[in-house]
Amino acid sequence: MTVSDVVGATASKYDIGEQMCPHRLVLEHVTSRWGVLVLIELLDRPYRFSELRRAIGRVSEKMLTQTLQTLERDGLVHRDAKPVIPPRVDYSLTDLGREAAEQVRGLALWTEERMGEVQKAREVYDARKGGSDQG
Repeated sequence: MTVSDVVGATASKYDIGEQMCPHRLVLEHVTSRWGVLVLIELLDRPYRFSELRRAIGRVSEKMLTQTLQTLERDGLVHRDAKPVIPPRVDYSLTDLGREAAEQVRGLALWTEERMGEVQKAREVYDARKGGSDQG
């Protein structure tokens, strides 16, 4: 299966919205800057909001809230609000979320393993572009 099979063969298909390409929107949620980190972190264990925010680092309260709500709506994250004082809310992965998180973690691990090759490719590209007046 190719990327075109997954997200559509032409650029116009990217613009037709959630109703026609709902898989594209889910892909955006799963692979977003904070979505990736939330999914990978929740693979280890359930987290309270503040614990998850500290574990991820550099994410605003607003962005983490939005990310968790989006992933919950997509059926990837479970929000468990316990009726205690003070209120306690735990976040964990659903079975669907665990499946998605494993895929995302695989890509993250591949990135770590191949970073040296990526860096070399960047250096070659930058040297080639730096020595040429054409873009």
